[in-house]
Amino acid sequence: MTALRVEATHPVFCTIIPPHLLDRLAQSDDEARAGRARRTLERDAAQRIRRREAAPPAATEPAAEEKPNRTIYDAGKVETLPGTKVRGEGDEAVKDASVNRAYAGLGSTFELFLKGFERNSIDGEGLALDATVHYGQEYNNAFWDGHQMVFGDGDGEIFNDFTTSLDVIGHELAHGVTQYTANLDYQGQAGALNESVSDVFGSLVKQYALGQTAEEADWLIGADLLAGAVEGKALRSMKAPGTAYDDDVLGKDPQPGSMDGYVDTTEDNGGVHINSGIPNRAFYEVATAIGGKAWERAGQIWYDVLTGGKLAKDANFAAFAQLTVAAAQKRYGKDSKELAAVQKGWSEVGVTPADEAGSPEADTTPCE
Repeated sequence: MTALRVEATHPVFCTIIPPHLLDRLAQSDDEARAGRARRTLERDAAQRIRRREAAPPAATEPAAEEKPNRTIYDAGKVETLPGTKVRGEGDEAVKDASVNRAYAGLGSTFELFLKGFERNSIDGEGLALDATVHYGQEYNNAFWDGHQMVFGDGDGEIFNDFTTSLDVIGHELAHGVTQYTANLDYQGQAGALNESVSDVFGSLVKQYALGQTAEEADWLIGADLLAGAVEGKALRSMKAPGTAYDDDVLGKDPQPGSMDGYVDTTEDNGGVHINSGIPNRAFYEVATAIGGKAWERAGQIWYDVLTGGKLAKDANFAAFAQLTVAAAQKRYGKDSKELAAVQKGWSEVGVTPADEAGSPEADTTPCE
């Protein structure tokens, strides 16, 4: 099957650490901690400006072979990209663990999309996968900038090295897949869907690498990122949004697990990292109800929607839900347990699919 591929005119700048967490840290009484957070926020703001001004990614020639083409660079703790090349495709492992983890993470993500979804790299046409490690001084984030992955080292107090979490690598590269397919807006419910899709495929990358079933998976995003000063499990929980952390450093996880808790805010592009908990939990409910390996059936439904050409850039939860219902019925049949699981999953989080609601705008909360 040939998947949809579109060009993103202005690729969005997507970070794994939400602005609300960095804002919280920037207000800390610990000046060193606050200073690191402010510097990370400033770097992220500067990168967003660069992304808006940058040219779109150049078209790529189809790859001759369906194999990864990875290049890892070292920024040397400065903020110039891509940095110095330190490992290319097929090269032996180096002494730098961050380089090797980035290389392996890119490979695991490539493998899931190729073997699980018959997709040849991020763009479906063998796009080279580039990544830069050791970006900035104690930079507390990782991001996809529309062209490549970038990893900070973390500060060792709040956040560990950002190459340590495989699902984070998968999450950020999945933003690239969205960029080349549905190209969802990074605002409001469409932006929350953009973030949720990345959490879904980031979690699937980890589950695929570990050979886990949906029942065996932890459904946590960034479980390896939180360092010693934080009491928490991860950045987000797809199984139970709002429970990933609750401590004096980061505050309490603000993600809602259903529309009853939907957060209407102008911050973070309309709460894209917060309200993503709702479709995240819907996917968890679907995957565990179906059972087995989540990328084999539940993941196929989400992938069909992302790449099928019917998902509008500004889609809301209700519209996305309806497309998953249609995709499940088309792939598995109207009497299938997969379709029943999709319908029940969205019902569990309070989202009514668009045609059942009578309007694509039904059952949503607008964001400005």
